[in-house]
Amino acid sequence: MAAWCQQKGDQTIVLTLYIQPGAKSSEISGEHGEALKIRLAAPPVEGKANQALIRFLSEKLAIPKQAITLLSGETNRNKRVQIIGLSVEAIENVLLTPPD
Repeated sequence: MAAWCQQKGDQTIVLTLYIQPGAKSSEISGEHGEALKIRLAAPPVEGKANQALIRFLSEKLAIPKQAITLLSGETNRNKRVQIIGLSVEAIENVLLTPPD
């Protein structure tokens, strides 16, 4: 199990993320210390990067946006996100698999 992906309950996972807003495209760019680094095309203004992060994770993991909650880091690059309904293994498999 990766340090950035922690089981917190039966169907509750908490991800530790490092976000780089304002990138050319939204993508996962590997591990950054004990966090997963995600580049987002959205700018870091007025919550746009946070909205883009939730949308990105929702699409990547094929889960509804309502299953994703930003726990901390609203105005910071370091964020903690709660995901309900998936296993650690499923999340790691999807997020660490390089795109085709």
